[in-house]
Amino acid sequence: MARAATTKQPTRIQKEKRRAILAAALDVFSAHGFRGATLDQIADAAGLSKPNLLYYFDSKEAIHQALLTRLLDTWLDPLRQIDPQGDPLRELTGYIRRKLKMSRDYPRESRLFANEILQGAPRMQSEIEGALKALVDEKTEVIRVWIAAGRIAPVDPYHLIFSIWATTQHYADFEVQVQGILGAAPDGHVGDAATFLTRLYTDGLRPR
Repeated sequence: MARAATTKQPTRIQKEKRRAILAAALDVFSAHGFRGATLDQIADAAGLSKPNLLYYFDSKEAIHQALLTRLLDTWLDPLRQIDPQGDPLRELTGYIRRKLKMSRDYPRESRLFANEILQGAPRMQSEIEGALKALVDEKTEVIRVWIAAGRIAPVDPYHLIFSIWATTQHYADFEVQVQGILGAAPDGHVGDAATFLTRLYTDGLRPR
């Protein structure tokens, strides 16, 4: 009688090596982009030989894809948290604050995502047109309901979300520019940004 095939679980050391490779790759990809990054750079940053790295990931593309897959779920979570039953202004400004917190806490991930988009999203197109689009469509419908009920000013829901992405992710993607103009700050200036953007969007979205 044939025995069912089993999948061998990775050991603790193997899991640690994979985490080390992904952490090193995040640094390299966020600094150099996909095209500029090399397996040698990633191996050096991870403290591994290139053959050892290739034991865990068979290509640069595989490492990059693993990072993007993990990133997308993290990236979508703040948008998922918008509650259709909540107060619209509170929900939207809460989303802004969560996105700014991500810019502060995950600047490398933000730049990784931005680099992928700037290259035409060759490795993320299906996710953008799938999970990301589905969630954005869901939340724009929530915003439309709020508008129809007179709870916020009439705006284009898609461009509202795009504008929130642009104003919040700026503090990660253009961190060097922000610090060059304003100087370094422990929180990356996201506290001041949250105060400014909360007022800007509250004034713009409050029903007239």
